[in-house]
Amino acid sequence: MRIVGVIRGGVTHAASLSPDGKNVTVFAELREFWARPDPGGWATGETLRSDEAHFVPPVLPEARVLCVGLNYRDHAAEGSYRDRGLPEYPTLFARWTRSLTVGGAAIPVPSSEDGLDWEGEIVAWVGRTLVDADPEEALAAVVGYSAFNDVTARRAQKLTSQWILGKNADASGPLGPMVPAVEVGDLRDGLRVRTRVNGTTVQDASTSDMIYGVGETLAHISRTLTLRPGDLLATGTPAGVGYARTPPWLLGPGDVVEVEVDRLGILRNTIVGGEHRPRP
Repeated sequence: MRIVGVIRGGVTHAASLSPDGKNVTVFAELREFWARPDPGGWATGETLRSDEAHFVPPVLPEARVLCVGLNYRDHAAEGSYRDRGLPEYPTLFARWTRSLTVGGAAIPVPSSEDGLDWEGEIVAWVGRTLVDADPEEALAAVVGYSAFNDVTARRAQKLTSQWILGKNADASGPLGPMVPAVEVGDLRDGLRVRTRVNGTTVQDASTSDMIYGVGETLAHISRTLTLRPGDLLATGTPAGVGYARTPPWLLGPGDVVEVEVDRLGILRNTIVGGEHRPRP
């Protein structure tokens, strides 16, 4: 089962995407779904062709999108921790829900950037309220996973020690359908994560190489802030990002970037020029 968001009559609904991707079945308003986020516990509703649907991420406006900055040893080594030991706790930053988009959507390059960088990874969706949780409780609260591309505006990111600006460019966070956790299994068992640019593989790793587990990270967060159904955790990207290459390689208009994750499918987006950014 793959859960997506669609807009019907100006309201965002949760829906299931057919295995071939050609049809989508709407089954609940989004807020109703996240009040009872059991992907298999809803009756089916209206079915429509996917090419007739307006897809959006199935994300509540008030949801928190928390992201692990360095969670694969090889990526940490190619970046900020090349000459230092790994930190005891995960480096966390945040996205706003308005930065998120869906597979197939165009991603514009901001006017201040020479291009954008790819970061293929996995998002975990929280399905229960977590306060002072232990890792086992936190992992059990994950209701599903999605492929994600944490597309980054590197120039903005590196202006200061805070990453928020570079991680929240318009439409820079494409998110794939949510696959129920019971169909995905434990990320520690190893899912293959690959990123391709114009067909060339630029990242290829296993989730078994993660430094900080999903349960441990969510438990750590829950000791400071309450996690609620619909919150998301982006679990970090492996080595192979563009800025760390010699010479650096950035995404420009016309480039096609794909993130493929075992059991989660392929997330594909095209890069466009800054003139395509949303305007008031």
